[in-house]
Amino acid sequence: MVKTIAQINERIKKGEVVVVTAEEIIGLVDKKGVKQAAKEVDVVTTATFGPMCSSEVYFNFGHSKPKIKAQKVWLNNVPAHAGLAAVDVFLGATEIPENDPANSIYLGAFKYGGGHIIEELVAGKDIRLKAISYGTDCYPRKELDTWINIEDLNEAVLFNPRNCYQNYNVAVNLSNTVIYTYMGVLQPGLGNANYCSAGQLSPLLNDPLYLTIGMGTRIFLGGGVGYIVWQGTQHNPNVARTDKGIPKSPAGTLAVLGDLKQINPEWLRGVSMTGYGVTLAVGIGVPIPILNEEICQYTAVKDEEIYTQVIDYSEAYPQGKPGSLAEVNYAQLKSGKIIVRNKEVPTGGLSSYAKAREIADILKEWIRKGEFLLTEPVQKLPSVDSKIRLKALKER
Repeated sequence: MVKTIAQINERIKKGEVVVVTAEEIIGLVDKKGVKQAAKEVDVVTTATFGPMCSSEVYFNFGHSKPKIKAQKVWLNNVPAHAGLAAVDVFLGATEIPENDPANSIYLGAFKYGGGHIIEELVAGKDIRLKAISYGTDCYPRKELDTWINIEDLNEAVLFNPRNCYQNYNVAVNLSNTVIYTYMGVLQPGLGNANYCSAGQLSPLLNDPLYLTIGMGTRIFLGGGVGYIVWQGTQHNPNVARTDKGIPKSPAGTLAVLGDLKQINPEWLRGVSMTGYGVTLAVGIGVPIPILNEEICQYTAVKDEEIYTQVIDYSEAYPQGKPGSLAEVNYAQLKSGKIIVRNKEVPTGGLSSYAKAREIADILKEWIRKGEFLLTEPVQKLPSVDSKIRLKALKER
């Protein structure tokens, strides 16, 4: 049975749509078979919630009197980028205050930074804005020190160049000392293993070949409505995959955009990572229209069918050396332990499966109540038939 997104939207408007989460479709396909499940279900909701460093905001804070052409800007003493128009500002989630000792006083605590400011902006807190300029005839002011609030900004946009990684490494530490990474604290001698994916709930693992998710797809973004606007940076579809098309290492990514004023701080959180830096935890939900049996089969993927690689973050990862210590699946990771080099290693997840499940349920309700219609992608993401390969830097 073949459906179109337009037909599914009509069913949403009439209150007839059948929506299940990526967890629920698994049992349905097991019980009724993929042919019947594809006939009964219109939409499967997927979700993830975890730290995503490639996240940022830009906004326009409005003209002062007299006007200033902001050359350098600080938000709560954290540098923001002002190399845009006069009062447009860009802030990355991983930016830290200029007086933060970082790792010069080891271990750096990284208590505050861009991710925390983004969370505070969304929460409606006042943010101190300082700007300096060289002054021009049309923008004569040279200094500005004031407070801003998201309600007073003209536009405030969340624009994340790389979110929703399709699969990711499992991080371990082969050295004899504790190391501190963006994958969390790693104990020496294979003392623990950290992973960061919702597995069977994760958006791009439910549409592994990007048949429905593309530019223009409407999504749940931080509690509001956002859109996929491009493939994310480091999008790398041509990696080794299982017979069912599931990538076995980091592959596809998404660039997403949404109105910061719609977003809820519950789904956008500043995060401090000891010894590493600051980042932003982002909640994203993506609806997958069940247009045919093939797409339905993809959404029924189970944790035990999703494999990923165990990588040493003490030597191999930082030195860019290839190789995997082991290949494990998400059922094993979520069991609390994996076997690496004949050793039982306890596992921990950086992303919140409970939060991802909550987002999938919220999106399901939005669609069921007719509050959220699906969109037709205007362009597909580059897939396995593209020539895209991830490149390392050639230093010259």
